[in-house]
Amino acid sequence: MAIVALLLTIALPRYFGSLEKSKEVALQENLRVLRVSLDRFYSDKGRFPDVLDELVEQHYLKAVPVDPVTESSTTWILIPSKDTEIHGIVDIKSGAIGQARSGKSYELF
Repeated sequence: MAIVALLLTIALPRYFGSLEKSKEVALQENLRVLRVSLDRFYSDKGRFPDVLDELVEQHYLKAVPVDPVTESSTTWILIPSKDTEIHGIVDIKSGAIGQARSGKSYELF
């Protein structure tokens, strides 16, 4: 029993650390896909979408990706244009609170 407990104390921190790292990598990839989809939508339509579901309706995405940190597709922070003549979502950030393992805030990804 002591051997099993010793092995668990060695393995569990590595396991949880790898889970956090995989969430961060998935978050970066989902943000990249969303940003590329926003740019493609703008290139094709000459405007940005008003909601993320418009990317799905127009077949730029199969579904709105899930933020792996919050485990929800509804927590994305939608960034509108600062230019008053351009409407719609021009960028997107994670709605996750806190920091990644690197110390960088999730909303800065």
